Amino acid sequence: MADTISFNEWQKLDLRVARIIDIKEHPNADKLYLLDVDLGNEKRQLVAGLKNNYSPDELKGKLCVVFTNLKPATIRGAKSEGMVLAAVNEDKSKVFILQPEKEIGVGSRIS
Repeated sequence: MADTISFNEWQKLDLRVARIIDIKEHPNADKLYLLDVDLGNEKRQLVAGLKNNYSPDELKGKLCVVFTNLKPATIRGAKSEGMVLAAVNEDKSKVFILQPEKEIGVGSRIS
């Protein structure tokens, strides 16, 4: 388990529901995709290590949870403007994106 954080620290995280609208191969990495996601008021590009567990067809149109106020990063030469949240099994061989149980509007805040 990770270190404990305060409730105030938790409130700093901006987690939002997004819809994956486009998936591209990462030009410089075999296990990464470039995802275009719709957050309601904006669209962003994310780099995600989902290639070993999802095909582009499985991801397109899927709702997911995005950490939106993570500082943008360049990953293997591609800009990532947030992070898709996922569950990973113990040996890290399976990755499953977190998604709402029911349909909800993109941009909805996770609290």
